[in-house]
Amino acid sequence: MSAPGGRCEYRSAKHEANPVGSTLSDRAALARRFATTVMAAALIGLGPATTEARAAEWDAARLFDRLANQRPAHAQFRERKYLSLLAEPVDSSGELTFTPPDRLEKRTTSPKPETVTVDGARLILERNGRKQALDLKENPNVAVLVESIRATLAGDLASLSREYAIRLDGDASKWRLVLRPLDAALTSLVERIEIGGVEAQVRTVEIFQADGDRSVMTISSAPAR
Repeated sequence: MSAPGGRCEYRSAKHEANPVGSTLSDRAALARRFATTVMAAALIGLGPATTEARAAEWDAARLFDRLANQRPAHAQFRERKYLSLLAEPVDSSGELTFTPPDRLEKRTTSPKPETVTVDGARLILERNGRKQALDLKENPNVAVLVESIRATLAGDLASLSREYAIRLDGDASKWRLVLRPLDAALTSLVERIEIGGVEAQVRTVEIFQADGDRSVMTISSAPAR
């Protein structure tokens, strides 16, 4: 469904022991860390657009079509987090790796080493020499967020639109995808997600948390291995 000004809107009606904490705030914090990871890794595999793609009408269906055909991807990231408890933003950088259909890794190298891995039904955080795991089957609220965002990895627009109101602004030369959760359980974690790009290249992923904090990730190609 199209709207004036190049905007498209899509709406619909509606594992492991040693879990990360036992409180809702613990699970919410890890879920937000996951959201940043997945939304970035979901799109890092997109390369330059072809002449045909540039000439054709740019819409969410075409964007997700390309996502469905992506290959294992590797990229560099720089992230800035704006936290209400801190006077200055927090910067970090590292690498992202996505291997279809459902494994992705965010490896932070600066300022401190940290790795977040999502593999199947498990979310694992490695930090300070310790591993913590979240079983998505035992955390349905987080699992809904995970599976909804994971639909982006699969290029599954229909599944994603069951959980999010999806709006695409602009055109192929400069576009922005805005995701807003439809379920109240999701809005308690993430208010919205904005993904900006040019043609078929994603440049930024911005996460707006329900508590007012936000993060901005800038993505660039990684050197060939």
